Amino acid sequence: MKNIFFFIRRYFGFLSFLLLQIAAIILLSNASKTHEAFFSAALNEATGNLNHRYSNLRSYFSLKETNRQLAEENARLRNMLAANFQAPDSSRKAVTDTTLRDTLGHYRKYIYLPARVIGNTVTLQTNFITLERGTQQGVKKGMAVIGPEGIVGVVVEATNNISRVMSLLHRNSKVSAMLKKDNYAGSIEWDGVNPSYLQLKNVSKSAKVNKGDTVLTSNYSANFPSHLMVGTVAAISADPSSNFYLIKVKIATNFFNLQYVNVIANARYAEQTALENTPSKNP
Repeated sequence: MKNIFFFIRRYFGFLSFLLLQIAAIILLSNASKTHEAFFSAALNEATGNLNHRYSNLRSYFSLKETNRQLAEENARLRNMLAANFQAPDSSRKAVTDTTLRDTLGHYRKYIYLPARVIGNTVTLQTNFITLERGTQQGVKKGMAVIGPEGIVGVVVEATNNISRVMSLLHRNSKVSAMLKKDNYAGSIEWDGVNPSYLQLKNVSKSAKVNKGDTVLTSNYSANFPSHLMVGTVAAISADPSSNFYLIKVKIATNFFNLQYVNVIANARYAEQTALENTPSKNP
């Protein structure tokens, strides 16, 4: 309390001037519509700037929750795509959970499971990604993993709540891919040099390849659904010892800031899960 009185006594002149200025502005605003509009606009501008800064600060600290909500929303929308369903096989019967069918009776081909990235390396020759989702949340070995921009890798290990993914940036990673415009297929691999580029090998020289062409997963991929984004052609060179091109591909996925991904369960796993979850009936 003593310090407050000391402060007032020390700055009494300045505080008095400030109070008189505020009183003068209030009286002037009340007496003149023009001045009232001017001061009101200035006050609104200042208040708006403060609110804007506060909103930006609040948004920054809520980015984690926002990203989680977006990942779940993306997974929900992907699960609604017509491409995730296929017509039922009329040659056999199976007990199937109705939640795996659409209104036309088509079976779901793929289920997208959102997962948060809790570990990721990009500087090694054998890079892996760790996900905060495991077998208790529906993840199994061999499932494909994609990000918001393109494919990411394949699950190689899964425990109860954690799974490990072999990244595309792994020397042993191989994915069947194709050129979007003419479906010429090849194998996507990483040469271990630049984490921003892959190599598309075994594409026939009869293909018309141009810089900027889109590269997608092919129908021959063992893990990934077809027509998922891989990247774009950055450079083309012809292998003189064979009839194939060696194509440099700019990766669509940015592995340096990967935060949320989707794990893709195929139709076989979806059907198996449905059978496991169907309660048995005693005769």
